Amino acid sequence: MKLIESVPNFSEGRRKEVVEKIVAEAKKYDRVWVLDWSMDADHNRSVITLVGEPENLINALFDMTKKAAELIDLRNHTGQHPRMGAADVIPLVPLYNTTMEECVEYSKILGRRIGEELGIPVYLYEKSATRPERQNLADIRRGEFEGFFEKIKDPLWKPDFGPDRVHPTAGVTAVGAREFLIAFNVNLGTRDVKIAEKIARAIRFSSGGLRYVKAIGVDLKGKGVVQVSINITDHKRTPLYRVFELIKMEAERYGVPVLGSDIVGLFPLESLLKTVSYYLRTDLNAKKVIESSLLEILVRESEK
Repeated sequence: MKLIESVPNFSEGRRKEVVEKIVAEAKKYDRVWVLDWSMDADHNRSVITLVGEPENLINALFDMTKKAAELIDLRNHTGQHPRMGAADVIPLVPLYNTTMEECVEYSKILGRRIGEELGIPVYLYEKSATRPERQNLADIRRGEFEGFFEKIKDPLWKPDFGPDRVHPTAGVTAVGAREFLIAFNVNLGTRDVKIAEKIARAIRFSSGGLRYVKAIGVDLKGKGVVQVSINITDHKRTPLYRVFELIKMEAERYGVPVLGSDIVGLFPLESLLKTVSYYLRTDLNAKKVIESSLLEILVRESEK
């Protein structure tokens, strides 16, 4: 069996019925499993974690994108998280018996279908990028939905697939193969969003912070706090605990408490073990986790 993970992000975090209809599209397919989905009203965004056999997963992702285009109108969309499409980004991650090269090819198949059949411009990003300036998702998304109507006219931003014009309601979509990403949010005990923005600037790589870290500061008006919203693009080289400790240190400079954190979607056991090892000052590995050993047995038995 070959398995790929995908964590599509959709620009809807307030209407549960809409997100449930998008998730339902994936559940129609055999050998595709919805492992997790969440929605956030302040970000106005939902994140869905899927695992499946490649061909069925690609079909499910296409149907989810189609449903999102039918139900989400970005002209009426506002939220704290930057966005450019109803189906904003669709990553493909090699999980089991698959390679990054295979995921790149599958991203092109999916991107072409979205562009040609749905009329939504598609940009390939990360490992699938066709130009250096398209590797970083933030560079593609810059300007967001509203700015893309002018941006797309620039020959440098001609889509990889689909029409050379923004879909009037569904915007544009990014599709690409990438390594496992951890979406990590830290809430701060203050209403001053400038403090969150300063901390984000201090920790993200693009402004001199930690390698493999992207971060923005956002105002969670619904919760009465601010947040540092982070993507860790290589948890093996920049571990989760290092990011968290730096945020705590920076927050102390401003006399602001860290209220808590959350991880959006799923994340690897290896990252959890490294974090626990750091705080417990011990050395853990997967062999010490009983569920991990049981899973190995089940996989071996299933392949006989």
